[in-house]
Amino acid sequence: MTKDQMTDKDGVPSAENPPGTAPAGAVGAETRRIYWRENIRLLGMLLAIWFAVSFGAGILFVDVLNKVALGGFPLGFWFAQQGSIYVFVALIFIYSARMRAIERRLGLEPQKGAKR
Repeated sequence: MTKDQMTDKDGVPSAENPPGTAPAGAVGAETRRIYWRENIRLLGMLLAIWFAVSFGAGILFVDVLNKVALGGFPLGFWFAQQGSIYVFVALIFIYSARMRAIERRLGLEPQKGAKR
């Protein structure tokens, strides 16, 4: 891929063809459709988990969870203050790992030596 294919008319890297990836035309329409379908499905699942933990455990089920103590604090309070943040960070790592697996399976991995 030439520098012209990776940049726009002003020399700014193109969002469509980041360095180390194939030009948009090199990836088939079916592959793009599968990629985005799986990406949106994964995002939906992870957002549902995040919602359940942050809203459900921190607000809806707080009375039930407060009957259990964690480190001297009620469990509902712990989820509202810290637990949902830990889950959110874990979901970021899960998303990254799953997207790498999807990209690898679809043959959309960056080229060797390209920064990610």
